[in-house]
Amino acid sequence: MKYVVRFPVDDRELSELHAAAFEGEAEVTAWGERLGRWALTWVGAFSDEQLVGFVQVCWDGGAHAFVLDTAVHPDHGRRGIGKQLVMTAAEEARQAGCEWLHVDFEPHLSAFYLDACGFRPTDAGLLKLR
Repeated sequence: MKYVVRFPVDDRELSELHAAAFEGEAEVTAWGERLGRWALTWVGAFSDEQLVGFVQVCWDGGAHAFVLDTAVHPDHGRRGIGKQLVMTAAEEARQAGCEWLHVDFEPHLSAFYLDACGFRPTDAGLLKLR
């Protein structure tokens, strides 16, 4: 497995991975544009040149960064790819000067983020805007 930071994004390929990982439809999203504008960094996991995992980190330009869109293709799950993606992204955020890395996740992912990746639980709030 090869992990590549800030790799050149193919919108269709990343949209297909995202759809497979989140069991959605592969509607092509302008990932490259979005990442270039808003992300501090992103990391891809590649198996024989095929994108099989992805994570991005957005930030506030200061001390806080945020993990988003952690995705591993179901055919490559349970192999430590997601953990390595998050750990690589965390190191990139650390090197950029961030002090805190935040993540929101659904309850069924708590073992992954809390146990495997080392995040600690915190109180947080969420406001649905649409």
